[in-house]
Amino acid sequence: MNQEEMVALWEQHTAYEFVIKDADLAVSTMVEDASVMHLPTMSGGFGKEYLRGYYRDVFIPGIPRNTVMETTARSVGSDFLVEEIIMRMPHDQEIPFLLPGLAPTGRPVEVALVVMVRFRDGLMESERIYWDQAAVLTQVGLLAAGDLPVADSAEVARFLRDGATP
Repeated sequence: MNQEEMVALWEQHTAYEFVIKDADLAVSTMVEDASVMHLPTMSGGFGKEYLRGYYRDVFIPGIPRNTVMETTARSVGSDFLVEEIIMRMPHDQEIPFLLPGLAPTGRPVEVALVVMVRFRDGLMESERIYWDQAAVLTQVGLLAAGDLPVADSAEVARFLRDGATP
């Protein structure tokens, strides 16, 4: 699988999740023993059949309607892709993969995240997604920004998008 094919498969996979919102199509891009893990909340799972249910029942319904994803950087290797993304959404519903068990606060959330995707046999083998959970908790009012050494998420997003110096 060359780099262009990996990028195309990744973009197809994310369209199945965020635009088409179809769990069967999303897992069609994965190997049988695939894994997905949102590390800060340990949301995800292992195996294509488990992931089908996870996408159908947890992840896809947990994506707020007005979610916007903006890729700020992408690196592609021989069998992997790493992407920096700014994700913006209203916290107007429960978001189990990001804020499990938290009722909607109505606040906007903007989070810079990094996803590491590995490929095998022409399909996706794994996704590992990382973000600063303290910054997310600050935005929804569960942590006071002044009490912790946490960067302002809007400032982080500006830095990733524009290279603006904090």
